[in-house]
Amino acid sequence: MTLNAHRCPNGHLMYPGHELCPECGEEQTEEIDLSDETGEVVTWTTNTATPPGVRQPNSLAIVEFSIADESVRAIGQLAEDAEVEIGDEVRPVYAEELRDPDAGIREKESQEWDGYRFEPA
Repeated sequence: MTLNAHRCPNGHLMYPGHELCPECGEEQTEEIDLSDETGEVVTWTTNTATPPGVRQPNSLAIVEFSIADESVRAIGQLAEDAEVEIGDEVRPVYAEELRDPDAGIREKESQEWDGYRFEPA
């Protein structure tokens, strides 16, 4: 699994990707894998009232990645016990389960449960 940002032919870079670029309406044709990049924490929070199957407390961060002369932001969970401050560098780390598939209201097979969390770089 990769953590992909997407770019349209006009150079607009965003995460997550869309079929058509929200900025110009062009098809997003390029994928940029962020899983090997480091980013900077823009802001973070800890949620203590989480949905079923999500760990409690659950810390989240908005992370800005610099790609060439552009930047793109992604939101995601922080790794367990990770302590960050605004401006800290973090990197994505793969997690097999971002939430407990048995605690959801949907059928387990109907969605993916893996993804990326951020940990201090």
